[in-house]
Amino acid sequence: MKEPLEDERSLGAELPPAAPAGEPRRGHVSLEGMHGTVEVPGDKASFWKQWRAFVGPAILISVGYMDPGNWGTDLAGGAQFKYGLLWVVGLASLMAIFLQVISARLGVATGRDLAQCCRDWYPRWTRWPNWLAMEIAIGMTDLAESLGSAVALNLLFHIPMQWAIVITAVDVLLLLSLQGIGMRLIEAVVAVFVLTITVCYGIEIFGLAQTQPNFLEMGQALVRPNFAEAGMLVVAIGMIGATVMPHNLYLHSALVQTRRLQKDAPSIRRAVRFNTIDTTIALTIAFFINAAILVLAAMVFYGKTSVTVAGGQTILFSLDSDWIRVAHLTLAPLLGTTLASTLFAVALLASGQSSTITGTLAGQVVMEGFMHWRIQPWVRRLITRTLAVVPAIWIISIRGNGSVTELVNLSQVVLCLILPFAMFPLLHFTSSRKRMGEWRNGWFLLITGWGSAILITAMDLYTLPEALHEAWAVIVGH
Repeated sequence: MKEPLEDERSLGAELPPAAPAGEPRRGHVSLEGMHGTVEVPGDKASFWKQWRAFVGPAILISVGYMDPGNWGTDLAGGAQFKYGLLWVVGLASLMAIFLQVISARLGVATGRDLAQCCRDWYPRWTRWPNWLAMEIAIGMTDLAESLGSAVALNLLFHIPMQWAIVITAVDVLLLLSLQGIGMRLIEAVVAVFVLTITVCYGIEIFGLAQTQPNFLEMGQALVRPNFAEAGMLVVAIGMIGATVMPHNLYLHSALVQTRRLQKDAPSIRRAVRFNTIDTTIALTIAFFINAAILVLAAMVFYGKTSVTVAGGQTILFSLDSDWIRVAHLTLAPLLGTTLASTLFAVALLASGQSSTITGTLAGQVVMEGFMHWRIQPWVRRLITRTLAVVPAIWIISIRGNGSVTELVNLSQVVLCLILPFAMFPLLHFTSSRKRMGEWRNGWFLLITGWGSAILITAMDLYTLPEALHEAWAVIVGH
């Protein structure tokens, strides 16, 4: 581990005055080695040339909104309530857009990422608990990603789950090879993964004759919020709770600084504008993917209680079903083609692997931002993934593959508990004229940002007793 640059506060000196908006704190930058490496054309360049320079950070962020942790709730919602919870997918995506736009705004306007802001502007004693909370969040995200990728490998190649999880730990090599290729190529790799997921679901829904969605019914469900059926509220809260990822709020504020931004007001205004466009487009794509998962489940599973697969085995559908595994096993017999199951597993694998990349970058941002500790990305990736997969292998070895869903649910519970520790500091800083100057949140972002944070937190608190009970049951094995 390399020692950080000398920190005056660690020596007991007085804090230097905060840098003005747009100026990074001297001596430390986000994602060193990639900071300011992407050229941005002048303001006289065409709209499309400028847009191409700024597009990318939100693509990396968007994979956190379509990772394996989201799949279970989307599949369960469609299977149980058809299109009835489609509006919840839309609401969750809208709240995610608001919060990620605010995160990007913080990075552009202050020249700091959220971790650096917390270190610089909150009391010194908050560093360790904030850093540890975010490391736990990244570890839980890593758990869901590794399990999702492992399930995909198990379904595609029939590799035992324990070995599939071990193989996912080797994706360290992927990250090791990507670190030296530059920010633009990393964004391109993730974009290919997102495109893979999009194409797979496009074929599933529009390319197969057996799946023809009712767009009128879908449109009505999207604009008519209701909890008409018993159990809808619980699944809806799960969808919203699994949407906004704590580490994404830290990561986005760092990724926008990979662009070589000028510090004058017109340049900051331009960067805020194009990052808002980038975020809106990328998370809209994530919405369509999540909606597609729900719609596929609605068309294939809704109204059914079981299906008989090859070999005569009967798969029963219930509230406690492992919907990811059930979907793969039953799509082929229900749709009459093995292509459906293969596409589903390929999309799941792409989802897990793309999330792996952003999880490593987020870990780097959090560790360096809070603690100024610098270690090689592949080393921290190996440590994080090992801490995630060892307990998973142990639990699955003892209790079987059925515990995968329980482990994913456990990771979502922990993420819900930690999320307020990212949302509220972000909103606190970006609502402050002292910290943001003229770039502080306007009335629209104030209302939508704080409203989203309060709603998400209220939903988390509502389900907290039951969630803690379920989490404890997973841990103790009951």
